Amino acid sequence: MNSPWDRWYSTSCCLCCHVRTGTIILGIWYMLINAVVLLILLSALNDPVQYRYHLTSSELGTDIDVMDDANICIATAISLLMILICGMATYGAYKQHAAWIIPFFCYQIFDFALNTLVAISVVVYPNTVQDYIQQLPGTFPYKEDIMSTNNMCLVFAVLLFIGCILSFKAYLIGCVWNCYRYVSGRGTTEVLVYVTTNDTTVLLPPYEEAIAIPPKEPPPQYISA
Repeated sequence: MNSPWDRWYSTSCCLCCHVRTGTIILGIWYMLINAVVLLILLSALNDPVQYRYHLTSSELGTDIDVMDDANICIATAISLLMILICGMATYGAYKQHAAWIIPFFCYQIFDFALNTLVAISVVVYPNTVQDYIQQLPGTFPYKEDIMSTNNMCLVFAVLLFIGCILSFKAYLIGCVWNCYRYVSGRGTTEVLVYVTTNDTTVLLPPYEEAIAIPPKEPPPQYISA
């Protein structure tokens, strides 16, 4: 009997790519994003005057330093860790090492859980959407139009947007999980297979090794005197 996970198992993603190819592309894409973020953060550390900005008293009533050195250092460490995790997933999918894919898969689960908590908080506390919009700077485009929108319609739009993001993230999680299962399954082909009959147990080698065994040479012909 097949488990429920086997029904969702597939070796293809995005209708055309193999799960290994999709995982490699996804890992490279995440690495590029985090590399760009890392370059921005390093530039902010080298020239803090240019990249540090303040929210004036006319916007929030106080002068708040949004980006300080401590926050930049923490964000830099997180970006480096993410580049390492994504690089491990890319290498693991390319070289077919299943253990290297697990950290990236755990990150995807953690990110999905955080976004789910955001959606739950919007449902439980719908007024937080309006409060968040009020905290935006006055130069934010269409701020007044968004504020004039009905609160229920605004909450529905936010939940619809978060739902689309969660669906896409869940699909990517499924692709990485299928890649992990595929790579793990490839590793088990090196194990010998036991075939059991009613009264005997036969030990068979893998199929690739069986077809690679050269045929035995025929015995020499008998020559009569």
